[in-house]
Amino acid sequence: MKHLIAPSVLAADFSNLQRDFDMINSSRADWYHVDVMDGSFVPNISFGMNIVKTMKKMAQKPLDVHLMIDNPDQYLEAFKDAGADVLTVHYEACTHLHRTLSAIRALGMKAGVAINPHTSVHLLEDVLEQTDLVCIMSVNPGFGGQKFIYQTLAKIKALKARIIERNLSTMIEIDGGVGLQNAEEILKAGADVLVAGSSVFKSEDPIDTIDRLKNIGQ
Repeated sequence: MKHLIAPSVLAADFSNLQRDFDMINSSRADWYHVDVMDGSFVPNISFGMNIVKTMKKMAQKPLDVHLMIDNPDQYLEAFKDAGADVLTVHYEACTHLHRTLSAIRALGMKAGVAINPHTSVHLLEDVLEQTDLVCIMSVNPGFGGQKFIYQTLAKIKALKARIIERNLSTMIEIDGGVGLQNAEEILKAGADVLVAGSSVFKSEDPIDTIDRLKNIGQ
């Protein structure tokens, strides 16, 4: 499978959101990555269901919604209704992760699980069959523009080996500090989806940056 590019709208210009969505719609990007933060699970607040619903109206590509929140189970159906196509919850926020992932799938969305930099990929052994996507955080979650943590590469390789060994189709997504300077190395390690925020929206030519990210490995 050719790797996917998911620009993170957290880095978009919210005073010109329609313009930025139109730009991504016209680009070779595959998904929109939408970070929902509650100020409790992570030390920042972003936006909720109503903004996601507005984004869905502007988007011509799937919404990859990443819940960086406590108690995500009570909001699964609300984010489905808001337009999420992929819904990712944090391992660290879920007491009954198997049940949560199964519930996301039952609602008709792809089920994702995210892990923070200190969390081992081996802790996902018992839920990989219920998981469509694993989001490995390559920065500490909560703020954009952080530097990539290079220990992430070893985590990607370890997880990829287990996915292949078990003949699964689970995708590996990398979120945080991803850009042209390290994308090739990340993809070679085994990643399938690159979340790119500042490296896309803060670049002089975002569409060209997306093209270059998409062309890696061709």
